[in-house]
Amino acid sequence: MKRLSFSLNAHAQHFDTLIAPVFADGTLDQSVSDFQADLQDQVSQLVDSGDFSAKPGKTLLLVQTGTGPKRILLVGLGEAEKLSVKAYLSALKAAATAIENSGAQTALNLLAQVQPNGFDLPWAIRQNAQVFQQSCYDYAHESRGEHHAKDPKLNAMVFAAEANPTNEAAMTQGQATAIGMALTQDLANMPSNFCTPTHLANTAKELGSTYGFETHILDREEMIEMGMGSFMAVAQGSQTPPKMICLSYQGGSDEAPIALVGKGVTFDTGGISLKPGADMDEMKYDMGGAAAVLGVFKALGELKPKMNVVGVIPATENMPSGNAIKPGDVVTSLSGQTIEILNTDAEGRLILCDALTYTQQTYKPCKIVDMATLTGACIIALGHHVSGLMANDQTLADALIAAGQKTYDRVWQMPLGEEWDEQLKSNFADMANIGGRAGGSITAAQFLARFTKEVSWAHLDIAGTAWVSGANKGATGRPVPTIVQFLLDQIQ
Repeated sequence: MKRLSFSLNAHAQHFDTLIAPVFADGTLDQSVSDFQADLQDQVSQLVDSGDFSAKPGKTLLLVQTGTGPKRILLVGLGEAEKLSVKAYLSALKAAATAIENSGAQTALNLLAQVQPNGFDLPWAIRQNAQVFQQSCYDYAHESRGEHHAKDPKLNAMVFAAEANPTNEAAMTQGQATAIGMALTQDLANMPSNFCTPTHLANTAKELGSTYGFETHILDREEMIEMGMGSFMAVAQGSQTPPKMICLSYQGGSDEAPIALVGKGVTFDTGGISLKPGADMDEMKYDMGGAAAVLGVFKALGELKPKMNVVGVIPATENMPSGNAIKPGDVVTSLSGQTIEILNTDAEGRLILCDALTYTQQTYKPCKIVDMATLTGACIIALGHHVSGLMANDQTLADALIAAGQKTYDRVWQMPLGEEWDEQLKSNFADMANIGGRAGGSITAAQFLARFTKEVSWAHLDIAGTAWVSGANKGATGRPVPTIVQFLLDQIQ
C-alpha cells in the first residue's frame, strides 16, 4: 500500500488541490477563506442553482486556471448543527474516493477544521489521516491473477493546523492505524490455501524482523506435550500444521504486559458438525481475530508507544476427516479442565481457551483482550455495525467502549453471569462447549470466562464486523482502530 506523506502548517507548503467543507446552506467553513477568498460566491451559486448538493458525502470537483490550486474539491457536510460522526466519516470517505479519481498529487485538506459536536481538532486530524491512508488500500495478492492495481496519484496531504505534539501524534496514529488495518485486510482476504497457520507465523516473524518484536512459534508436537488437548482436538482433523504464534513488544519498563489473543481458524468447515455449503467460502475470514492482532502489532511498530504488549494467536484449520473430533468426545484443556464437545463447529472457544491459559502462564499479563469471529449469534444480536463485548472487569470494558466511541469502531457490552454459565453444564465433563441456542454469544464468552478467572479479561466477538459480504465482499480491518486507541489510552 502506498504510504502518503502527511504534514501540518499549511501556509508553509505548496498544494495543487484544495479540499473544502461545505454546509447544507452553501456556506464554507471559515478556514477556506484563508486560502481561497473568492470561493464563497461561486459555491453559493452552485448550491442555489441545484448544481451541487451539500448533503453529507456529496462532492464536486472544480478545475480552475490562473493562480491558486488547480483543483477545488467541494465536500458536503449537511447542516452544521446536526453533523454526526457517521455523516462526517461518510464525507471523508467520499472525499477520499473523489481524490483517488482525480489527478491530485498534493492536497490541502480543510475537512479537519470541522468536527462533529463533542469532538476536537486532533480527533478530526486522526480520522482524516486514517481514511485517506486507507483509501490507498488495494488487495493485490498473486492469487487475483491479472489485476490492475490501484495507482493513486496523491502523494502528500497537509492539514491547516498547528504543528504541535498533540496534532502530530493524532496524524501519526491515524496513518499507523490504517497501515495496520491494511495488513489485517490482506491476511483476511487471502484464500485459505495461501493464508495457512504457517503463513500467519511467517507474517509474525517478518513483523518481528522489521520492528524488533520477539517472536516464538509453537508447533503441534510441543503443544501436545504441553497438554493443549482442547486446541489440538480441533487441529487433529487437518493435515495442515497448527501453530501457536507469540509476539512480544517491549516498549515500557518492567510492568506486566497487556495481552492480545486472536482466534486464527484459517478455514472453518465446522468439522464433523459441517456447515451449510452456501457462503462457506467466507469462512476464510474465521481468522479475523488473528489478523487483527497482527495488524495491531504493525501499528505498534509504527507508533512505538512506551508500553509492553504481547500477542498470542492459536492458528489451525477446522476440517472433517477420519481423524477429526466427534460430537460427544471429551478433551482435557491446558488448564486441566475437561470439555465435552457437543458441536465441533464451536471450535473457536476450544482453541482460545488453551491460548488464554498459555498466555497467563507464560506472560503474566495485567489484562487480556481476546478478539474472535466467534458466533453467528452475535450477528443476530447486533448486526454488522458494532462488535460484541463481554468482560469480567467493568473498568476494562469501559476503556474498550470509550476507545470504540473515539474511533467509531464501536463495541456494545453484553452480560455475563451464573445464569448463562449454568447452560454449559455437562454430565460427562467439567463443561460442554456449547450452551444451546439461547444467548449463544454470551454462553460462548461464558465458556472463555472459565479460563480467565484470575486476570482482568475482555472478549470481543467480531463475527459481524470483521468482513462484509455481497458485491463489496472483503475484510474491514476492524477492530484494529479500537484496539490501537485502547492501548494508547492506557499510557495517557
